Amino acid sequence: MNRLVLIDGNAILHRAYHALPPLTAPDGSLVNAVYGFTAMLFKIVNDLKPSYIAVCFDRPKPTFRKKLFKEYQAKRPKMDEELVGQIEKVHEVIRSFGIPIFEKDGFEADDVIGTLVAKSKVKSQKAKGSIDQVIIVTGDKDILQLVDDRTYAYMPTKGLSEAKLYMEKDVKERLGVDPKHVADYKGFAGDPSDNYPGVDGIGPKTAVSLIESFGSVEALYEALKNHDARVTKLSHGIVEKLEKGEESARLSKDLATIRTDVPLDEDLKNAEIKTLDTPDARKILGDLHFHSLLKRLMGGEPASVKSMKKATAGKEEKPAGEQQQLF
Repeated sequence: MNRLVLIDGNAILHRAYHALPPLTAPDGSLVNAVYGFTAMLFKIVNDLKPSYIAVCFDRPKPTFRKKLFKEYQAKRPKMDEELVGQIEKVHEVIRSFGIPIFEKDGFEADDVIGTLVAKSKVKSQKAKGSIDQVIIVTGDKDILQLVDDRTYAYMPTKGLSEAKLYMEKDVKERLGVDPKHVADYKGFAGDPSDNYPGVDGIGPKTAVSLIESFGSVEALYEALKNHDARVTKLSHGIVEKLEKGEESARLSKDLATIRTDVPLDEDLKNAEIKTLDTPDARKILGDLHFHSLLKRLMGGEPASVKSMKKATAGKEEKPAGEQQQLF
C-alpha cells in the first residue's frame, strides 16, 4: 500500500515547543521545538510507515480569510518569539531528511494540505505511483472535514505522546456530523478558537439538529426562503435567529471551508521517502548535539524525550522540572 503522510507543521511545532523545557544548542540558541519536532517526525515515520511524506506550514502574511473577516483569529495570542526563532531551523532539519515543505502566501497550512489531498486523488488514478491512503498529522479539528474512506486524521491527544486515528465514523462520534458537514456545523455554531461567530444563539446541539434536517447551510436558507414544510418544525425563536444570522452563517462556513485549489509550485513526486539517514541530516543533528536522535537515525536505540538531555558546553544534562512526554 502506498501511503501519503501530510504533517501540519505549525500544529506539531506548537505542541513540541510547549511539551519541552528550554533546550539550547552549542551556540546558545533555543532548540527545544526543533528537538521535539524532529523526535515526533521520527515517531511518525516509524509508526505510519509512509511511502510519501511532506510537511505543510502557514506563512506569516495575512490569508484570504483575514481579508474576508478582519476579526478572524483576532483573539489568538501572538506566537512566542522563542518559537518564531526556531522555525527556520526546523525547516532546515526537515529538508535535510529530503522531505519537501509546502506553503503558500495567502493560505493556511490546512488549505495546502487540502490541496495535496486533492492532488493525491488524481495521482491515485494513475497505475504507477498511485496513492492508496492519506494520513494527515495535525491537532486542528478543521482538518476533520477532509476525512473520507481513504483519508484519515492522526491527532495527538496528550502532548505528543498519544494520538487517535480519525476515520469517518470517528468524526461523526466526536462532532455529531459527517466530515462533509463539518464546515456547515461551524457555519451554524461558529468557532471560538478562530473567532468567527456562526449564528448567534445557535450552539453545537442545535447545529447538529439543523444539519440532520436540512443537510447544509445553503439548503436550510433555501428552505426558509421557500417556506419548506420542515421549517414549521423549528421554533419561532430558532427561525428568528437563523434569519437574522444568515450573512454570518454563510461567512462562517466560507471561513471554515478548507480550500483544495491552492496554486503550489512543487509536486507530490518529490515527497517519495526512501530514508531519513542522509549526510545532511547526520551533520545538522550532530551540529545541534542531538546525540540521541542522531543515534536513532543511524539505527541505534530509539530516542525518547523522557530521556532527553540538555546540551550545554558540549555535554548533555538532564533538564530540570516536569515535562509532557513526546512518546
